[in-house]
Amino acid sequence: MTSSQRKFALTMHVAASVGLLGSIAAFLALAVAGLISRDTQMVRAAYPAMALIARFVIVPLAFAASLTGLIQSLGTSWGLFRHYWVSLKLLLTVFATAVLSIKMELIDYAARLAEETKSSGADLRAAGIQLAVHATGGLLVLLVPMVLSVYKPPGMTRYGHRKLHEQHAPL
Repeated sequence: MTSSQRKFALTMHVAASVGLLGSIAAFLALAVAGLISRDTQMVRAAYPAMALIARFVIVPLAFAASLTGLIQSLGTSWGLFRHYWVSLKLLLTVFATAVLSIKMELIDYAARLAEETKSSGADLRAAGIQLAVHATGGLLVLLVPMVLSVYKPPGMTRYGHRKLHEQHAPL
């Protein structure tokens, strides 16, 4: 990659990652509002809004963060498997995206429950608690890659050591 391509890829990766963290924070705020509010209209509005944010903001940004991270790692000297922290970042992002994909059914279920006038408040509360817990967990899991990106802890994988020695070996 050229320098300008690397900068563009990095900019796209940072934008997707920061957007993902922000959208999960907004999702969590709605989940908490849905749980603690005594206003029925607020509760009935929170869950469908969460479904919209999840489907049209969080999911695309999760895939964008994974894809741009992959491009970054493959297009720079950091590599994908040379450093533990790079591999861990990708693993955590893919894990969070997979859990999100699985939880989309619960998110849609909660939105449907909130829209039904005769739905059980207990069912909606149980779904809301799960969503708040998973959003909190997702936020915490995705803060780890951010910290790894900033601190870049030392430690190369065996593959990274081998590649390093191959580059410095005499011809």
